[in-house]
Amino acid sequence: MDFIKKYFPLLVAILAVVALSDCASNHVGHVGYISLAGANEVAGYKIDSSGRLSAIHGSPFSGGSSPEGIYVHPSKEFLYAANEGGGDVSLFMIDSKSGALSESSSRVAAGTNPVALTMDSNGKFLFVANSGSDDISVYSINTTSGALTPVTGSPFPTGAKPLAFATTSNGFLYVANSNAGSVSAYSISSSSGQLTQISGSPYPVGTDPYSVASDPGGHFLYVANLVSGSISAFTIDTSSGALTSIATYTAGTNPISVAVDTSGKYLYVANSGSSNVSAFSIDSSTGALTQLSGSPFSAGSTPVFAVIDASGGLLYIGDQSSKVYGFSINASTGAPSGTSGSPYSVSSTPSSMFTMQ
Repeated sequence: MDFIKKYFPLLVAILAVVALSDCASNHVGHVGYISLAGANEVAGYKIDSSGRLSAIHGSPFSGGSSPEGIYVHPSKEFLYAANEGGGDVSLFMIDSKSGALSESSSRVAAGTNPVALTMDSNGKFLFVANSGSDDISVYSINTTSGALTPVTGSPFPTGAKPLAFATTSNGFLYVANSNAGSVSAYSISSSSGQLTQISGSPYPVGTDPYSVASDPGGHFLYVANLVSGSISAFTIDTSSGALTSIATYTAGTNPISVAVDTSGKYLYVANSGSSNVSAFSIDSSTGALTQLSGSPFSAGSTPVFAVIDASGGLLYIGDQSSKVYGFSINASTGAPSGTSGSPYSVSSTPSSMFTMQ
């Protein structure tokens, strides 16, 4: 496990693959962004219909110190990056025609070692997990300029070493607390963005939870437990946000990232220790997992993230050899198969992943 801890700044990833496809607007089409913490950069790529990546002119773009988590606003005008080394958040403007990034002149202070970002479904608030200060910074977003303003009460305490987020469309936020072996659950105020811890939170999971994901409907929550080699599964009470355990499932060695496809039918787990991806079908009624035929699937060398593209038909895996692997997902079986041109080399170990349309 020493190699995982050693490369922690490079493992909490957030490849932001963003489908900026809106035929009614003048926005660039299908585009992906990759944070490169070791190079202090964010790379941008156009994505064709087959999933092939091609660099945007000017990419990679200079950023803050060790950018980890990245997130694109629903307006498709702004990209935010959590700079672990700088203890702050960068705002980038997205060129509407090319997809190129330009950083705003000022960065906003966060807590110690910010590593992960998420937003509410309406794009009104930005949430930042500060792994060194064990809290969550919350900001309101100016939808015209993208500027961030801390909300009253921010930062909000959470468990030890928060590393990853999941939000649901009905206003709940979940954070994986790595050193506490738990998941904290909060309701989000739709008016102020303030967080209120849900009764029963935090919920125990396995050892060293590193990633958390929910299905699109907000009915189920899944947690990748790095040291336990397992996935903790929960049902979500859609009224209160409370969690109820379903079961714990075996993954590969050192599962570090978990992702649910846009249909809510399949779940994918990047296993950093066994260099493969475990794939499961999700029971739509119970949330129970069943491993797919052929799983686990080979996926690079020491993968660090698994991300579903906004199109729903593609899976991207980033690994420590500075490569990103692309897979197409069989809609009927969920099985991933390598796409033409994969893997793609990047200038540094890719850091993490988020998708949107």
